[in-house]
Amino acid sequence: MLIGVPKEIKNHEYRVGMTPAAVREAVHHDHLVLVQSGAGLGIGCDDDAYRAAGAQIAVDAESVFARAQMIVKVKEPQPQECRMLRRGQLLFTYLHLAADPGQTDLLLRSGCTAIAYETITDDRGGLPLLAPMSEVAGRMAIQVGAVALEKVKGGRGVLLGGVPGVAPGRVSIIGGGVVGANAAKVAIGMGAEVTVLDRSLPRLRELDDIFLGRLRTEFASIHATEQAVYHADLVVGAVLIPGAAAPKLIKRPQLAQMKPGAVIVDVSIDQGGCCESSHPTTHADPTYVVDSVVHYCVANMPGAVARTSAFALNNATLPFTLALADKGWERACAEDAHLRAGVNVHAGRLTYEAVAAALNRDYTPVESVLGSRA
Repeated sequence: MLIGVPKEIKNHEYRVGMTPAAVREAVHHDHLVLVQSGAGLGIGCDDDAYRAAGAQIAVDAESVFARAQMIVKVKEPQPQECRMLRRGQLLFTYLHLAADPGQTDLLLRSGCTAIAYETITDDRGGLPLLAPMSEVAGRMAIQVGAVALEKVKGGRGVLLGGVPGVAPGRVSIIGGGVVGANAAKVAIGMGAEVTVLDRSLPRLRELDDIFLGRLRTEFASIHATEQAVYHADLVVGAVLIPGAAAPKLIKRPQLAQMKPGAVIVDVSIDQGGCCESSHPTTHADPTYVVDSVVHYCVANMPGAVARTSAFALNNATLPFTLALADKGWERACAEDAHLRAGVNVHAGRLTYEAVAAALNRDYTPVESVLGSRA
């Protein structure tokens, strides 16, 4: 199969869909890999590194999209990229369609088959291709939140770890999944007072055991969530419903009850955000203020640490990339229900139920597309 790797064009996105090591594996499987010139510069890998791995170098994105049978990316295709996709072509990347009707319409119009990293599952009920970026985003949430709390950035002027004689900052993390656990790890390491809220009691017990009582856990009732938000210096929104729009757990009127200069880092923004006042921002202009509360809502947080993120992501995506290239998407998805869960769009139809529900569109089960093969 001819695999295409274009350069990412989302604002301040420096990751790349395939590292040279991943390219070498694909070439070893007898596939041809076409990489756009400069695609890997953001992670310190130049064109010569890709040539050494066996890739061919294309001068522009148009050449990659025109020739490739499968496009491997990191972030959702931008409008100009969607318009280069064609019927029968395979797209393998993050999509986050539930919060993006415009992208959804363009993908449907293209006729391509689009498989989303974020909805592929595993035997334990996890999301193995979302997990590495959730680890990065969770850890970054505290790092960027700590900076946003600085007075010069519009925050309260609170040092999360405090100092002797001055209490540490309070961090409330809504959601105890991969993002929440990693945020808690860094916040505790910085010396903050940390509370994690979740609706899964087994998960709260697990977090209590993992952190040996060094954080507070609370069942995420409406009241408990509200109080945690009001008392926090830093709130991390770490809520995820696979493939679906994030629930709005922090209401706009509640901002007036928060501490002036408090910070919300809404990691859920890829799926629309868990705060009513959230809207996507970029690394170029990451924050804004509503009712004296600083909002950080960058939709591609891991892109800021591109080298770490790209290698971590490729470690997770490579087996699936190879399966799709070796077998073709239909056979690969028929044989692997976890990979099949990633199919969001096929030939003008939405094939992921949560996305169709979020956008109020018709839903076609992917099994009906695969027929007797599934």
